[in-house]
Amino acid sequence: MAPTLDFDKLDGLVPAIVQDHASGDVLMVGFMNPEAWQTTLRTGKATFYSRTRQTLWTKGLTSGNVQLVKEIRIDCDDDTVLLKVEQVGGAACHTGHRSCFYKQVNADGTLTEVGRPLFDPKEVYKK
Repeated sequence: MAPTLDFDKLDGLVPAIVQDHASGDVLMVGFMNPEAWQTTLRTGKATFYSRTRQTLWTKGLTSGNVQLVKEIRIDCDDDTVLLKVEQVGGAACHTGHRSCFYKQVNADGTLTEVGRPLFDPKEVYKK
């Protein structure tokens, strides 16, 4: 049985949760259109659709921090993907952090950054 995703609910996109296959840490959330989904299946590298740039992007092409897909799961409604990946280079976030979820909300409503960036985004992305 081949996987079929329901791209109709979010204007042609499905959310893709990315998790480290070894540690279980949630690294990021992206979106996939049918082309990103097929590219991910074909190449074994996490590929997403950028809503801001309106184009396909394979994670890590600029930074070198590619995500090699080890396992894929689809939720019960066929409208969300879970990618379990090997995070090459250690950092999944464009800020240089290991995970995009590095901001912890404290009980008093303040934020604390958890962990330090593994790379300087200005150096990597030349911005």
